[in-house]
Amino acid sequence: MKKPDKHSKYFEGILQLRNPSEELINYVYKRIDKDNQAWISQEKKVRGGIDLYLSSQKYLRQLGKKLKERFPGSLKTSRKLFTVQRGTGKKLYRVTVLFRLYPFKVGGIIEISGEKYKVLKIDKQVTVQNLKSGKKEQIKPEEIERWI
Repeated sequence: MKKPDKHSKYFEGILQLRNPSEELINYVYKRIDKDNQAWISQEKKVRGGIDLYLSSQKYLRQLGKKLKERFPGSLKTSRKLFTVQRGTGKKLYRVTVLFRLYPFKVGGIIEISGEKYKVLKIDKQVTVQNLKSGKKEQIKPEEIERWI
């Protein structure tokens, strides 16, 4: 979808990428270019990542789901009332999709409280195995991020 000249700042939502890797950023740009369902109206570098303002709310939600399937990370979607149309009273929302890439991946070694663990599986909880004892544990990803 080509970016229109007249409404080049138009956007329906924001894709917030935090702790993004080069691979993640390249994937997002290629996906948007290939799918041709939305355009990036604005980019902002922010502390810890990048914000991309996209022209399609529907596409933004789909892209968030694809990121979650392909990369280990957390996905949060929220919406904020933007305006209420005169006459019809229809509420229009702006959507924000936050994707935070985890600083660890399956097969990686992480250190928690002086102990080394191997990451076996990443889902709602992260399955890790202590390299010394061989004991497996499940830990919330947010807790691991705090300890790393």
